[in-house]
Amino acid sequence: MGTLYVVATPIGNLEDITQRALRVLRQVPLIAAEDTRTVRKLLSHYQISTRVTSYDQHNHAKKAPLVLQALGQGDVALVSDAGMPGISDPGQALVAEAARQGAPVVVVPGPSAVVAALAASGFPSDRFTFLGFLPRRSAERRRLLEQMAAFPWPLVCFEAPHRVRASLADIAAAVGDRSLAVCRELTKLYEEVFRGTAAQARDHFVQPRGEFTLVISGAPQAPDSGVGAGWDQERLTDELARLRGQGATARDAVAQVVQLSGLPRRTVYSAWVRVSQGRQGRRRPASRRSG
Repeated sequence: MGTLYVVATPIGNLEDITQRALRVLRQVPLIAAEDTRTVRKLLSHYQISTRVTSYDQHNHAKKAPLVLQALGQGDVALVSDAGMPGISDPGQALVAEAARQGAPVVVVPGPSAVVAALAASGFPSDRFTFLGFLPRRSAERRRLLEQMAAFPWPLVCFEAPHRVRASLADIAAAVGDRSLAVCRELTKLYEEVFRGTAAQARDHFVQPRGEFTLVISGAPQAPDSGVGAGWDQERLTDELARLRGQGATARDAVAQVVQLSGLPRRTVYSAWVRVSQGRQGRRRPASRRSG
């Protein structure tokens, strides 16, 4: 069985690719690409003639068996539209299935819009949460942002140009005038990083174009106030999970932790929602339909 190479490709500037990635793309018999047009531009630029097949969110159910069949006969490189495969694209499913079948999976690291935007933001980045693409519906989007609003570390997300102004409005409603960085067309000719509040960004991007990565600064902390002293996110989550395991209702658990910690009810309730969703998420695999 061959090796599945998970190869990072440029997020814009074609010079942002490693020598190792180019070597792998030259040597493998087949490249499975999220966007064949994009990868062919890259291959043409570096005079690489490797065969390319499409593998994206629309055809992955049909194409995955064919790619895995090819992997049984030789090496395959997996590339996304831009950046690292498996991050907010269907490559994750292929990697998981290849690994399940015993194929070696080798990552060839490189560019990432998530990390690039976080570095450009200037926000503390020892910890952050990646939300992927925000939900399309405003109500779902705002609900997610409200759940994450209490996190003390940055939130990073992708957004399409035709939805970015609506998302900025929802961000403003969820986190207020907190600072954020809106990174547009990273590494490309018209690269732009706007810093300010969500409301200011919405006024700035009147006719948004290009690809957007948003970095929202973490919730401000007040260590000198004494409120919530000693209650970091880990302790909060552990205590709520313990109460939930004992059968406590949301109302009782939140009230008890608010009284113990002195944290705002909104903060504790958001953490309760995350704990509840996490428990549900761990139960899903057992009931998932086969095929």
